[in-house]
Amino acid sequence: MDICPKCGLPKEACVCDEIAKTQQQIEVKLDKRRFGKITTIVTGFDKDVDIKAIAKTLKAKRACGGTVKNNAVELQGNHRGHITKILEELGFNKDQIKE
Repeated sequence: MDICPKCGLPKEACVCDEIAKTQQQIEVKLDKRRFGKITTIVTGFDKDVDIKAIAKTLKAKRACGGTVKNNAVELQGNHRGHITKILEELGFNKDQIKE
């Protein structure tokens, strides 16, 4: 049986991810890139959260391309109105997501 080094609970009962998700201050903003392209940038993730898995889910749900750069998720296009709902489904608190 594996023990989580952070919380001391067995890996099956580990609550570190849920605790980390409730302590985030996430910000969703738009950025205009070269040639007038719009990019949605989601920032404010701690290192305790698997940001690559979040990026993969956001890209799949919004059917767009994107990447992870500088601890932020960058999505191609304007998805600002939809990101909050998807992050809530992933377990983040709506009150801590600022658009």
